Amino acid sequence: MSDESNGSDHGESRSESRSVSRRDLLSGAAAALAAAAVTGTPARLLASTDDWRVDLTPPQQAGKGSMLGVPFEKHATVRIAIVGTGLRGSSVLGELLAIEGVEITALADIVPEKAQRAADRVVKAGRKAPALYTNGERDFERLVQRDDIDFVYTATPWPWHTPVVLAAMRAGKHAGSEVPIALSVDQCWELVDTSEKMKRHCLLMENCCYGNSELTVLRMVREGVFGTLLHAEAAYLHDLREILFENKDEGLWRRFPHAERDTNFYPTHGLGPVAQYLGIHRGDKFEYVVSMSSPEAGLTEWREKSEPKDSPKWKERYKAGDMNTSLIKTAKGRTILLQHDVVNPRPYSRLNNLQGSKAIFNDYPARLYIDGAAGGEKWTPLAEFKNKYEHPLWTAVGDMARKNGGHGGMDFIMAYRLVQCMREGLAPDFDVYDAAAWSVPYALCEQSIKKGSAPVKFPDFTRGAWQTSTAPQGPSTT
Repeated sequence: MSDESNGSDHGESRSESRSVSRRDLLSGAAAALAAAAVTGTPARLLASTDDWRVDLTPPQQAGKGSMLGVPFEKHATVRIAIVGTGLRGSSVLGELLAIEGVEITALADIVPEKAQRAADRVVKAGRKAPALYTNGERDFERLVQRDDIDFVYTATPWPWHTPVVLAAMRAGKHAGSEVPIALSVDQCWELVDTSEKMKRHCLLMENCCYGNSELTVLRMVREGVFGTLLHAEAAYLHDLREILFENKDEGLWRRFPHAERDTNFYPTHGLGPVAQYLGIHRGDKFEYVVSMSSPEAGLTEWREKSEPKDSPKWKERYKAGDMNTSLIKTAKGRTILLQHDVVNPRPYSRLNNLQGSKAIFNDYPARLYIDGAAGGEKWTPLAEFKNKYEHPLWTAVGDMARKNGGHGGMDFIMAYRLVQCMREGLAPDFDVYDAAAWSVPYALCEQSIKKGSAPVKFPDFTRGAWQTSTAPQGPSTT
């Protein structure tokens, strides 16, 4: 499989997707880890623990077969295979090569030249050459049968995320996927059932959950700064018109859903961090969604402006409305505004807003107002609170992440944290239930639109365990 993602999902240009300097990263990582080892703080500072839980009912054992709070087995070395070595897969590879205790054992891609380029990077980094699987679009099914893989990472186009992850789990491997992890309710349930049956983790690799602002706000939530949580806003608002019409990379596939379905195609970048703030599946859950779409104009007008009249793209008819707006109600009565628009001119935004009874946070730019603050009702830049509330992951390896990691460093933090959890035998920061719930609006918003914006209930992927679970979600802030 070939991932044609261009690395610009978070508002960055192609030029910012540069190769990682393994020497710089490893030297910085070694210093950070050595300092932590001397003070004896790594597990206490960074491990997923439940001592920061708020607004949760008393703990209770999860149901039989549940993957809530299940730790990874400890791995001295984390052996990873990557399916899809295009732009996004290549970026992920760079992050992983920069982390101590990682071995890249296998790579798969339908374009042999891409797989070979990725393998050459592994060798250049001083690692053993990985095995290559380039014999067609289902060669990943051979890859997952290897006995030297602990985790399979898929960075393919969307329709292949579920098949790759399912194959990996059924072969006894933990697995993770770029977003979204599934395109239908049935696929979400199949992932949940397979993860529980095989006792293998199925993770949505949602890098936005590891952004500096997102983790700072998460810490403030858990320390009670926001009071009672009431409302949040999440979105993916990004002008992708030029990318969608390219004759390479994402232009080869990412435009097609707009001709097939009318829905929110990319809910997780905004919804993942918001779900962490609200403790979804840890005392609350998404209850139902109401969705509606605007008329379609952006893709048609861009085509009229930029495509020659003999282009085969003129045969396409775009079904999706440009702006999808949805409202989610949670079991606790909280509300979430969720939006998606990638086909109109706009500055980049994921909204990333949170309203509590004591404070409000608005991102883009990141700013905060706390009730009773000196100077009256005016915004204060979030940066002014980071000396006190910056997340321990960012204080530990943030300089290294900002210098070399993609998307402002969040990509490196995500990869670092995955490896840390697997090496230390910790529960992952989110699980298959989160992967399903954050991705399923792709299907549910479509259902609501077809029903005249009628409410559509979220499946309870935890089968009731959300009501009593204190399983960790997100990296500890203590």
